[in-house]
Amino acid sequence: MATIKDVAKKAGVSIGVVSRAFNNYPDISEKTRQKIFEVAKELNYTPNVVAKNLSSKKQKTIGLITSGFMNSDEKSSNNTLEVFKGIYTAVEENEYELAIYLIDSRKQKQKSYAKFCRERNIGGAILQGIRTDDPYFKELINTNIPCVLVDIRFDEERELIGSVSVDNVAAAKEITMRLLRGNHRKIAVMAGIKESYVNEVRLKGVKEAFASFGLELREEDILYGNFTERDAYEEAKKYLRRQKPTAFVCFSDLMAIGTMRAIEEAGLKIPEDVSVTGFDGIPLTEYTRPPLTTVKQNFFEIGRQAAILLQSMMEKKEVQHHVFADYKIIERESTKSIEPMG
Repeated sequence: MATIKDVAKKAGVSIGVVSRAFNNYPDISEKTRQKIFEVAKELNYTPNVVAKNLSSKKQKTIGLITSGFMNSDEKSSNNTLEVFKGIYTAVEENEYELAIYLIDSRKQKQKSYAKFCRERNIGGAILQGIRTDDPYFKELINTNIPCVLVDIRFDEERELIGSVSVDNVAAAKEITMRLLRGNHRKIAVMAGIKESYVNEVRLKGVKEAFASFGLELREEDILYGNFTERDAYEEAKKYLRRQKPTAFVCFSDLMAIGTMRAIEEAGLKIPEDVSVTGFDGIPLTEYTRPPLTTVKQNFFEIGRQAAILLQSMMEKKEVQHHVFADYKIIERESTKSIEPMG
């Protein structure tokens, strides 16, 4: 395999001149540049992308830093994979490079994202599945590296921080309103991880829906299933021993599936006795019994928009720092209206 040294020798120039030609330095004449490219083609030489980026003045590498992918189950990791595909598509279209950094969410505090970016000359980072209480998260957003957060909206407006998500408040409010209009009043919420950003904003949407009907969501009707099927099943099982709601609003499809199992084991029917809604729109929701009413997110588009926004920030273009991706309510057989109480 040919090396940069071989190209330099055959072209009659120094290694430094070859490197500068491939990195488009203006002090290399067009004639010399073309000669080097012809020799490189003849020798089948391809410059090392990482080395090229490290020596380049213009940073063309995007870092995708994602947490929890390796310890998530197959059903939930599919969402992350769709986000990956969207990011990769946008990066490829604009001839950027993508460096992926997968970490275990339980070990976040042992890793420095900013160091990862500096070592690879990364010009900007997309953060997914990252905890906001992670000290390295705070380190990265306080550096001069542009960042786009997936599913986290930063409280204060900052020039180098963007975010992409669906409008979680509006989506949670809309699906809850559908139940309230269907005369449901005993509604339980299967929330996710208490400290997570999406949990907070979806809960806000549910409470807004309740308030618009002059109602208040009781704390004892908010359960925390930690965005897992198993925990939601256990929480719903305990709750159903003491309460009989007419509906569950679940903040993920996986938690809805766990909740549905607990409902069935309690001898209740869906939707005749209890209606259930989910959030995400994973393919499995078409095949649950009954099929699940849910908020469908376009994870591919969320990833694509995140990469486009980051590239614009890296190129110092004028941008809207928060982008809402579209969502839609998919109405299926897991919900029904009930007769108003006389």
